Amino acid sequence: MPRSAPIRTGMVLAAGRGTRLAAIPDLPPKPLVAVGGKPLIDHAIDLLASAGVGRVVVNTHHRAELIEAHLARRSAPEIAISREADLLDTGGGVKNALPLLGEEPFFVTNSDLIWEVGAERALERMAAAWDPERMDALLLLYPTVRTFGYAGQGDFLCDPDGRLTRRPEWAVAPFLYTGVQLIHPRVFDGTPDGAFSFNRIWDAVQEAERLYGIVHDGIWLDAGTPARLERARAEMGEAGQGRLF
Repeated sequence: MPRSAPIRTGMVLAAGRGTRLAAIPDLPPKPLVAVGGKPLIDHAIDLLASAGVGRVVVNTHHRAELIEAHLARRSAPEIAISREADLLDTGGGVKNALPLLGEEPFFVTNSDLIWEVGAERALERMAAAWDPERMDALLLLYPTVRTFGYAGQGDFLCDPDGRLTRRPEWAVAPFLYTGVQLIHPRVFDGTPDGAFSFNRIWDAVQEAERLYGIVHDGIWLDAGTPARLERARAEMGEAGQGRLF
C-alpha cells in the first residue's frame, strides 16, 4: 500500500465556548478542565506527541489568553497558536490555520477527549492505514453501542474496505465520529472563507469516494458534558492512574 511521509503535524481544536459545561460553576475554559490530574488539552497534545507529532497547532478564541498562557509553559512539542477573532467552526478553524499546518497530511483532534489504548495505539494505526492514493480523510470511529450517554443514531456506515458513507436521514448507523481525523490539506480546495463545519468537507470527500475510517478498539470518552466529564474523571480515578494512550 502506498504511504506518505510520517505524520509530523497535528491540530487541536480549542476555540469553542464549552457551552455544554456552563452548568458547572467556576470551571476554567474547557481545554483547561483537569481530568486525571491533567488539563484536557495536555492529554490531546501528549497523545499527538506520543505518535511522533513534533508540531501542534492550537486554535483559540474563548478565553484565549488563559489557554495560550498555559500552553506557553510547555517545552515540547512545538506549539503554534491560531487565534480566531470570530469563531470559525470546525472546518473554518482548520482552514484558517493552514499556513501553520503545511502541505502534508495532518491529524486534527478535539480537545475534550479521553482515550484508553486498545491492541494498538489509535494514531499509529491511522498513520499506518493512510493511503494518499485512495484517501483525502481518514476518521477514527467508535461503535455507538459502546458509547456512554449517547442517544443519537450514529454518523457513518463503513464498508469492508473502510470507505465511509454518511448515515441516511431515515437510518441508524453503527459508528460515530470520535473527534479525531487524519486529513490532507487539499480537502479545503474550493471551500469558503469564514465559518463552516467539517460536515461540508466530509460530504465532498464522500462524493469523491475518498472518505475512509477505522474503528477505535479501546475505550473512548468525551468530556464535553457534565455527565461525561464526571464519567471521564471516574474512569481516570482521583490519582489519575488511567491507562491513557
